[in-house]
Formats: sequence, structure tokens, C-alpha cells
Amino acid sequence: MESQEQCNEKIDICSDYIIHQDTLNDIYKKALSEDVVNDLAEFFKVFGDPTRLRILHALSVAEMCVCDLCEFLGMNQSAVSHQLKILRHSRLIKYHREGRNVYYSLDDEHIGQIMKVGLQYLMER
Repeated sequence: MESQEQCNEKIDICSDYIIHQDTLNDIYKKALSEDVVNDLAEFFKVFGDPTRLRILHALSVAEMCVCDLCEFLGMNQSAVSHQLKILRHSRLIKYHREGRNVYYSLDDEHIGQIMKVGLQYLMER
């Protein structure tokens, strides 16, 4: 049987339980409200789908019509429209009509920056 010390070496825990009150006070002052945490979790949940990430990345390169997105993704219009609806409701993308075509783009530059930072993080690992 392993000793407590051997077990502690296998996991990341404090061997001395000390509260750092100054640090905690700073964190408490800057803590996010439950509503903000929930909204942020929902925001990042949208990024958890590979198809939606492919759409967001494509739209970070250029504005695209639904037909082009379908061709790029190799998916039918119904499946792409479902993903676009989720992205629209999350306010990550916007659209406009030109005649009978609908064109999509990122809602603002922040979405492109999030994609860029995520990719940079992965490439540097």
C-alpha cells in the first residue's frame, strides 16, 4: 500500500493547506457573476462543434453564400442551414440578402480574433 506522501506526489495538491487571503480578496473583487459565467459557457459551447468551427474559419477568410458553404463543407443545404441558425442565434455570424442569395460573414472582428488566438495556441504547442 502506498503512503500518503507517495499519493500526494502523483496528483497536484498542496501538502500544506494555507489560505492566501490577499489573493482570494483580489479574485473575489473580480469574480464573474453566475449570469456572465453561464453566458460565457454557452458562447464557448458553440465553438465545440467541428462543423461550426469550419464555418467560422471559412467566414474568417471571406464572406460566403450558403451554396458555397454547402460545397465547401460537402453538406446539404438543410444541414448547413441548421448550423448557420445556431451561429446566428449566438450572434457569431450575420447575413444579408442579394437577390435570391444569402451571404454570411462573421458578426465582428472579435470572432475572427478568437479563432486566430485558438489556432495560434494550438500551433505553438
